[in-house]
Amino acid sequence: MTNHTTPRRTFLTALGSLPLLALRPAWAQGMGHDMHAMSAAPKAAGPVALAPVSALPAGAPLVSLQKLANTSSTPGTFRATLTAAPVTLPLIAAGPTELWAYNASLPGPLIEVFEGDTVEITFVNNLPQPSTIHWHGLPVPSEQDGNPQDAVAPGARRAYTFTLPPGSAGTYWYHPHPHGMTAEQVYRGLAGTFIVRAKDDPFAAVPERLLACSDLKLADDGSIAPSDANDEMDGREGQFALVNGQRQPVLRFDASGRERWRIWNANSARYLRLSLPGATLTLVGTDGGLLEQPVPGLTELLLAPAQRAEVIVDAPTKAGRVALVAGVYARGKMGDARPDQPITLLQVDFAAPPAQPPTALPAKLRAIADLGAPQATKRVVFSEKMSMAGGVHSMKFLVNRKQFDMARMDFTSRAGEVELWEIVNESDMDHPFHIHGTQFQVTESEMDGKVTPAPYRAWRDIVNLKSGETVRIKLMQRFKGPRMFHCHILEHENAGMMGQVMVI
Repeated sequence: MTNHTTPRRTFLTALGSLPLLALRPAWAQGMGHDMHAMSAAPKAAGPVALAPVSALPAGAPLVSLQKLANTSSTPGTFRATLTAAPVTLPLIAAGPTELWAYNASLPGPLIEVFEGDTVEITFVNNLPQPSTIHWHGLPVPSEQDGNPQDAVAPGARRAYTFTLPPGSAGTYWYHPHPHGMTAEQVYRGLAGTFIVRAKDDPFAAVPERLLACSDLKLADDGSIAPSDANDEMDGREGQFALVNGQRQPVLRFDASGRERWRIWNANSARYLRLSLPGATLTLVGTDGGLLEQPVPGLTELLLAPAQRAEVIVDAPTKAGRVALVAGVYARGKMGDARPDQPITLLQVDFAAPPAQPPTALPAKLRAIADLGAPQATKRVVFSEKMSMAGGVHSMKFLVNRKQFDMARMDFTSRAGEVELWEIVNESDMDHPFHIHGTQFQVTESEMDGKVTPAPYRAWRDIVNLKSGETVRIKLMQRFKGPRMFHCHILEHENAGMMGQVMVI
């Protein structure tokens, strides 16, 4: 394969205003626009005083995610209502925080269904902006996927209906996707978790832990801090790193000595380089469900924004408290933000190890067939343009040298046809690539002329690209209609790093 190398940064003399930030925050349970719309979005604010990290209490027992109740009495049908509306919470002592939430729950309520179920969700938009619900990673028809073309007006509602096919078991999530407003709506709290379960799950008997990781950026008066130039350039990272809406909660590990962790990176821009010293970690699942076979011996796990993973955790040989840490990951930040530091996400209390060692994991978890020979190809190039006009950093983020235009279809694909997509990162920082409506298989990556085959076959809807890296994936769209593809750092998406493919 050819390694395409071009200069990764170009300069502008001026740049139009950019929309607000992106953040996927969380808090304790129980509580149709085009590029022209972007020009009217608020400009990035200057620095404001932030609340100290100590302002948010830490050390409480880890809470479980609140579940969305099924109101249907019909077997195989999940029916519920999700209402997006403002909610005011007393997060810190300095003052209340107004966030936007689904059903007044932050994170949004967990949706749990089985393969083969039909899902019927009524979405009620009580926000001051149009919104949608995008079913991230799920194999749903285009018209049901919360595309920006299908925004629901303030005060209006719509029904989303889809049936989840066999083989779709996995760890997913949902969030808004109205163009030019996605970032703001997500940083204000609109995001929730979604699990599709298999009826023949090989880990059904293993105690399960759900960990939704997010962050939150608050000013010193408790309000949501405005986005600054660094947020717009690098992607927003809040000073509060949260798990299930809590800062550094305490997880009491199961007495059996083994748990299955489903982990969501629901941050806008923070990469999670996870480690849990002393514990034995085995990767068993990615975005789209279980792997073919376990990948044992992990010492750390890197999750890019929007990625998910399933991990079997076996307790250390000694009792004690161990921190789950998000280590420093150099992703090519370009602003003048403070240097990154390791962050403790939660504390894990391990009891004395069980008398019997854990049983061996199954050698095979499921079959994942290769998609086969591609019948068409696509090439996507991520790049950036930077301006220093007026001494202020500002950015445009591009796909194939263009900013996103709602009226433009960048590609055409055929339903049922296998395609090879070559994704090239010519920018100076990492970008997580995401495409709607399907899962894909990574075949190989290339850096500095060296091609590396994918270490295992898996279903994914996010793949990270380092600066100068090329990644090749195979995919097949099964439903007709428009599909979005974009960087999942939402500031970058809002600033133009998004395209559309029409499936015919």
